[in-house]
Amino acid sequence: MPYNSNREGSGDNGLRGSTKEMREGETVMEFWQGERCEYCEGLIVEKKVSLSRKVKRKYVVVENVPAGVCTKCGTRYYAANVLKTIEETVRGRRKAKREILVPVYSL
Repeated sequence: MPYNSNREGSGDNGLRGSTKEMREGETVMEFWQGERCEYCEGLIVEKKVSLSRKVKRKYVVVENVPAGVCTKCGTRYYAANVLKTIEETVRGRRKAKREILVPVYSL
């Protein structure tokens, strides 16, 4: 869904680039606009991704993480404020939204 260029957001997300509003209140962050992958020179676009990490001998999943993702090789890039939020989240400073059962396989 393309964003409506006639409706500007706050214009500053505190880092670089601007935020533009889309229809129905959705936003597109332009933080990665014009950036290229350091490995393959592919274009980086912002996507919401899920991360799985092992923390204190337990696995956690963090959903809806904003990341810059290379359209060629898939390398992920994270803004510093996103990394800080992830760290606070997995250290238990935020309550988990839900829990899931994970199957374990052995070869």
